[in-house]
Amino acid sequence: MSRDTTPRPLVTILDDEPEIRSMLSDTLEEAGFDTLSFGRARAFEAALATHTPDVCLVDLSLPDTDGLTLVHRLALEQGAIVIIISGRAQVQDRVTGLELGADDYIIKPFDPAEVVARIRARLRSAKPTPQAGTTARFNGWTAHFDRYVLQDAKGAEVTFSHAEGEVLRLFLDAPKRLISRAQMQESLGGVASESFDRAMDVRISRLRTKLGEDPKNPQLIKTIYGAGYIFLGDVNWD
Repeated sequence: MSRDTTPRPLVTILDDEPEIRSMLSDTLEEAGFDTLSFGRARAFEAALATHTPDVCLVDLSLPDTDGLTLVHRLALEQGAIVIIISGRAQVQDRVTGLELGADDYIIKPFDPAEVVARIRARLRSAKPTPQAGTTARFNGWTAHFDRYVLQDAKGAEVTFSHAEGEVLRLFLDAPKRLISRAQMQESLGGVASESFDRAMDVRISRLRTKLGEDPKNPQLIKTIYGAGYIFLGDVNWD
């Protein structure tokens, strides 16, 4: 019997209540997800340096940081799907959370099955449309946008987030052409600001790392100072 090697989506859970973390982790793993759980924002943010979650479940009432500020930072820099799970049921809290970048808002108490359904719905909506190319080959790499995976020439795989994939697709759709910050903003639906620029820098830096680029002398994603970026690879879409 062949073994399914499709990567399981990674869901991070940030909630200071151990019972909720345990319940969500058990339910999600039974439903086919991998999970990492945290009771403090500091540990959660430290883990983002080595893990790229597909979905972040975030409680707003955290003991060591403001949950709404964290949600905004995640939406800008991490680019994962962000779902707030909170006991704050006021309309204003929900509106503020969504305006700051959350993809969904679930009010406690909740049915764990609803959380699973909401996550699956968000992951489906984040995938490329059927008519769009889903596999691109360039300079020994293969990008699988249907699985959010980069594969090197030896077959080793590394995952990338939805937000990183948006930037990578932008480059692969326009190789060897200058892409300005303004074009990135227009294509990705951002608002011109220092925060947007920082978010783009973070995503591009992570893509370079995953592509094995020398940060001091990248060969694929070149920075044209004062103008934007150029992707220098030869790209073929399947």
